[in-house]
Amino acid sequence: MDCSYFDAGVCRSCTLMGVPYAEQLLGKDRLARELLAPYGDAAWLTPVASAEAGYRNKAKMVVGGTVGAPTIGILDEAGRGVDLRECGICAPGIRAALPVLARFVTRQRLEPYRVPERRGELKYVLVTESPDGELMVRFVARSEETVGRIRSGLGWLLAELPSARVVTVNIQPEHKAVVEGEREVVLTRESSLPMRLGAISLRLRPQSFFQTNTAVATELYGQVASWVDEVAPASVWDLYCGVGGFALHVAAPGRRVVGVETSREAVRSARSTAAAAGLPQVAFRAGDATAFALSAASAPDLVIVNPPRRGIGAELSGWLEGSGVRSVVYSSCNPKSLAHDLARIPSYRIQAGRVLDMFPQTGHMEVAVLLERC
Repeated sequence: MDCSYFDAGVCRSCTLMGVPYAEQLLGKDRLARELLAPYGDAAWLTPVASAEAGYRNKAKMVVGGTVGAPTIGILDEAGRGVDLRECGICAPGIRAALPVLARFVTRQRLEPYRVPERRGELKYVLVTESPDGELMVRFVARSEETVGRIRSGLGWLLAELPSARVVTVNIQPEHKAVVEGEREVVLTRESSLPMRLGAISLRLRPQSFFQTNTAVATELYGQVASWVDEVAPASVWDLYCGVGGFALHVAAPGRRVVGVETSREAVRSARSTAAAAGLPQVAFRAGDATAFALSAASAPDLVIVNPPRRGIGAELSGWLEGSGVRSVVYSSCNPKSLAHDLARIPSYRIQAGRVLDMFPQTGHMEVAVLLERC
């Protein structure tokens, strides 16, 4: 993949840009195997490749520049806006939407937030595209004052961008490196974006985590469901469940599944999907995964964990080690923290593993492993 932004030196986020894709994939697979080799003689499956370009279903774009000439992209070292609206790793529908959103900024007089001066209103636009080409557009603003300006232009925006199913304004008043605030104002009739993945259509609400590569996420859910079916547990916990992707894909007759997630919005999404899919045996709880496990009266047959980059940590690792749970599926976006956690649970060994390239052109990857108690 070629990128004019990378070649010009204005954006270096894709650290592997220009490296042949086959070489990228081979390197990630080799690294994962080397890091995890001490934890079992795994049957490593062929890595899952991605499209090299247009794979990201979500764009988190900083709004910079001026009202008359806004930039949609990132900030440089001086805090000035760098326009990346033609970013090649973003899905085509997102790239088509960004110029419309730039015009909307000018039309509605939405003053970009100037980080060095701590002045202005509009901080980010966050755009997510579903497999069916529908969009969720979220504006992140400093104050409620911007809500009225965006609401008054909503008709124009929906006419110019008919693929926009959900439009919201998130209020983030603080000057710090936090993208979103707690308050979300939904401006459209619809408040969730259907993310169709095979037979399951997840409902993605604002502030809910979802994998950024839809095609590879579909492969990930399928792989984990296959492993779970091989183990055939009667009960499953899906910890750090997000909008319920794993929990809903491993649901089966006679199998009790519980998903746990800190984000209440994500839990609302998961419950809505389960109800629509007719899966009463799948339940979701809003709360901390570690606290849930430590307070439970009994343990399930199998646990799925999909934690943030830092991993599951010492407490949850310690609980797993002493729990008696016979099988664990661990999906990680950081093989280094995965290896660190595996060192804390020596009673488990890797039975199968797979690299899934969720992030082409970067050094990041998703690694899923099936662990069995030895």
